[in-house]
Amino acid sequence: MLILFSSNLESIPAWLQLASVAAWLSLVILSAWGVHRFVKTDPEIVRKIVHIGTGNVILLAWWLHIPAIVGITASIVASAVTLLSYRFPILPGINSVGRRSFGTFFYAVSVGILIAWFWHIQQPYYAVIGILVMTWGDGLAALIGQRFGKHKYKVLGGQKSWEGSLTMALVSYLIISLILLSTQGNLWQTWIISLVVALVATGLETFSFLGIDNLTVPLGSAALAFVLTQLMAG
Repeated sequence: MLILFSSNLESIPAWLQLASVAAWLSLVILSAWGVHRFVKTDPEIVRKIVHIGTGNVILLAWWLHIPAIVGITASIVASAVTLLSYRFPILPGINSVGRRSFGTFFYAVSVGILIAWFWHIQQPYYAVIGILVMTWGDGLAALIGQRFGKHKYKVLGGQKSWEGSLTMALVSYLIISLILLSTQGNLWQTWIISLVVALVATGLETFSFLGIDNLTVPLGSAALAFVLTQLMAG
């Protein structure tokens, strides 16, 4: 279904493609601002609205056939802005996580790397896997872990919860399965690859020192899904 949907969008003009992405990002930013301004909720909720909302742009880039150069340029600009924001209060609400972290920077970098890699070989759905596992898996794991995580464990000084890790594994498995089903069909390899990648992504997410998981999770998930698919296809 996703393949057919994507194919039907190939003829959309470039200006409309970019306008669609801009409209979505504007909606995400307005939603985050509205929650922060009127709901007065935990700042972490606002961060995750931005985290999840912006990550879904990779779906639009895939479906609308956004050129790789656009995504790579956006990644470079976003990376530069986030680096500056660590010194100047450009994105105080996004980078204020209560600990030293370069997660926002790594997030932007991972998008550029994955687009450059998988757009070039015309298999963009692997980039989508990597970003969405980070977007939804890590995002929901953090929210569930902080709110409901009662069984804690530590990895390299960082504290995680089994509830959060289970959420990461389940959400990642669902995302990977849906994307591979839509692009490769209902094969037994799909289920095995989805399970292995989800478990590895969950393991990588536990190592979040300085926000490095925002780089290792998307790159690791996409690369492993790609390699396993090639091996099993052979």
